[in-house]
Amino acid sequence: MARILLGVSGGIAAYKAVELVRLATKAGHFVRVVQTPAAQQFVGAATFEGITGAPVLTDEFERDPARGAYPGEPAPDHDPISHLELVRRCDAFVIAPASANTIAKLASGLADNLLTSAALACTAPLVVAPAMNNAMYEHAATRANLETLGKRGVVIVEPGTGALASKGEWGIGRLAEPPDILAAVEATLQPREDYAPRSLDGLRVLVTAGGTREPIDSVRYVGNRSSGRMGFAVAEEAAARGADVTVIAANVTLPRAEGIGYEDVETAGELEDAARRLFAEADVLVMAAAVADFRPPNADADKLSKSGRDALELRLEPTTDVLAALSAERRPEQLLVGFAAEHGEGGVERARGKLERKGLDAVVVNDISRPDIGFDADDNEVTIITATGAIELTKAPKSAIARAIVDLVEEMRHERRPA
Repeated sequence: MARILLGVSGGIAAYKAVELVRLATKAGHFVRVVQTPAAQQFVGAATFEGITGAPVLTDEFERDPARGAYPGEPAPDHDPISHLELVRRCDAFVIAPASANTIAKLASGLADNLLTSAALACTAPLVVAPAMNNAMYEHAATRANLETLGKRGVVIVEPGTGALASKGEWGIGRLAEPPDILAAVEATLQPREDYAPRSLDGLRVLVTAGGTREPIDSVRYVGNRSSGRMGFAVAEEAAARGADVTVIAANVTLPRAEGIGYEDVETAGELEDAARRLFAEADVLVMAAAVADFRPPNADADKLSKSGRDALELRLEPTTDVLAALSAERRPEQLLVGFAAEHGEGGVERARGKLERKGLDAVVVNDISRPDIGFDADDNEVTIITATGAIELTKAPKSAIARAIVDLVEEMRHERRPA
């Protein structure tokens, strides 16, 4: 993997930098952290040191106990200048969060602290993830500074829109989610022969996402509100860990990630055909798509007219239970993870029955009666049912839920390896 230097500037979003470090180290990267003095008002050095296993530096004249080495590397036999050695060895430098003040310094070429000195000396790719109040972000000076950095080849990870640090404030300026920042960093890395393998290197993962649409006529259809966010998040997490990922996307309009294969489908029948064809080569199937249980037996080739009709009766026939059909054909070493969108009480018990009835390894169940999670929401709250118990995950971004699902896949594969 890569040597990543993380610069943390002052701001409440510094707490997200902790998760960025966790994700990067879990993906196999070697991370060193430099902080501005203001950043330590929000997150202390000991937190980063505990995760990276390496000292954190704040001052240009501070001696680096690791002498510029990254975790797992031998330290040089002399004491180099800390910021020069750290940037000389790094494969990418990411500043997250990047405050308005730090961005202004970077654009002006100032080097008045360890972080900005390191950035000025760095020849590796530079990734900047802004985080600030929306008025500061939208100010003409900040916009001009970011434009200047972009013209110099700096990768800008745009902030999100939502609740800001001060109570009641809302707008653009939220630090991008750590998985998105890490993906931007990894996209800048050049292939290296000495990279360590990632945890899912060589694993073939098939993910279904979105919701099928069953045509009534040339215009109308029977469908559902699944956006595909959860399935796409699982696919991106698996790909970040080295898996060879293919997504069967049922009517999903979300952006596509590089390095992942996508096959678009519309109906349950098309999804079934694609899944049967691709499942034979997969090691893991994550069935996150909401596949219609029923469909009109015959779609009208034209648009049905309302004229002369007092009512319209619609007859539906059952579709194939794709997941059960694939489970019946599985190889012993294949892992199958299903999803159960349940409404109200008793959902976990119904999901447990689905696990046993379909012969699955895990079922991810969420309560779609809640408007703040599930279909077309950014967050989810799920319970993962396995043969040995249940894992309850409280409300969190779908990217975090995806990490937990892929963590479980890794654990189950490890348990199945021969001793």
